[in-house]
Amino acid sequence: MSHSENASILIVEDDKSMRTSLIDLLEAAGWRVEALARAEKVAARLTEFQPDVILSDVRMPGMSGLELLASLNTEMAPPLVLISAHGDIQMAVQAIKDGAYGFIEKPYEPRRLLNALTHAADQHRMRQTTERLRERILKLSGLDRLLIGETQAIQKLREMVLDVAEIDVPVLLQGETGTGKELVARALHDLGPSSDGPFLALNCAAINAETFETEMFGSQDGSDGRLLAVHGGTLFLDEISACPLPVQAQLLRVIEDKQILPAGATKPVPLQFRIVSATNEDTESAIREGRLRQDLLFRLNTMTLSLPTLRDRPDDLILLATHFLSQFAGLYETGVPELTQEDIAALLAHDWPGNVRELRNVAERRVLAARRGTGSVAQALQTDQGFEDVPVTLREAVAAFERELIAKAIRAHEGRMDAVAEALGIGRRTLNEKIVKLDLNKDALL
Repeated sequence: MSHSENASILIVEDDKSMRTSLIDLLEAAGWRVEALARAEKVAARLTEFQPDVILSDVRMPGMSGLELLASLNTEMAPPLVLISAHGDIQMAVQAIKDGAYGFIEKPYEPRRLLNALTHAADQHRMRQTTERLRERILKLSGLDRLLIGETQAIQKLREMVLDVAEIDVPVLLQGETGTGKELVARALHDLGPSSDGPFLALNCAAINAETFETEMFGSQDGSDGRLLAVHGGTLFLDEISACPLPVQAQLLRVIEDKQILPAGATKPVPLQFRIVSATNEDTESAIREGRLRQDLLFRLNTMTLSLPTLRDRPDDLILLATHFLSQFAGLYETGVPELTQEDIAALLAHDWPGNVRELRNVAERRVLAARRGTGSVAQALQTDQGFEDVPVTLREAVAAFERELIAKAIRAHEGRMDAVAEALGIGRRTLNEKIVKLDLNKDALL
């Protein structure tokens, strides 16, 4: 079967006899062919016909083939092969530099022309297949649901997460508070080679240097340290710049040696895990101020991902707000509050220092107020709301609190119900009963 079978081509040639000759050649080779006499008509045909390749003459009345090439979006348009009886080497080289796939001189040799066009069409189809596959992976992985947004910054972040997740190298996440660093860390784990292993998040700012070794490395008497539990998985070091310096030295040793020595033991225990770290600070400043070891940073930042602030993606603001309002409306069993023009104005006017996390909290307060038939986004932006959002009865208040607590635990432990029950300090059976009683939809929370 020919590679060109069912492939499509748009011919742009002002000479009628040459146009007819090209049509006959390509149709005989199994191509679907459309032809135009003027390059100005190409833009209108591209969307409807969607060819795999464009073959264009260079010198034509009106728009030339080189001008047609310059008018195309090379990221989106099919490849362009130029054909000309007047071309020279300099023109061909410049055309290819400008993005042309190839350059064929007239009179053309049919086999050479067909080979060039077939290769161009194959490349275009492969690129389209790759893009469709990436879109499918995004949907299957849930990245489009976790990292919500359509701005270029968040789309680029989703693509980077997909690319980096497959490579088992240390990743440093940089971004302001509330931009979703732990969310990205979990996505890197879930999509990476360690996805079957555990995910352990350590808040470095809360680490006690005096008890770190025993807590993390364990002891010879049989108590396993926390690091042993992450073997084969991912270790997430949050707020790495706030980690005590003595602990930084110990972490560096573990990362370099890939082993730990439990307290009182003489034989080290081998460990294998991926490192993902995060900081909301400028690492160079932290190094200059003596709060972050440079050698540790070099072990952590093989790849660096920067997370955009909510201020940098204002076009995603309404989309995110609508999503969170719908999410909390389902959680609290109430209608989704409608965003009025005043609400939208309040959202756009706010600076969002707490980023997506702050927006999420505002949406939750707005939904709680809506349950009582009151409130607005402007009021939800005020953190000192007193008791305005407290449910009417004690029973309702307790149910709302339990619903919120269980929902957050389910999200935090990614639906692993044994871990959720353990974190809440209740039995698995009790947890199941409460989920049924509170009418929580686990799938909707994840």
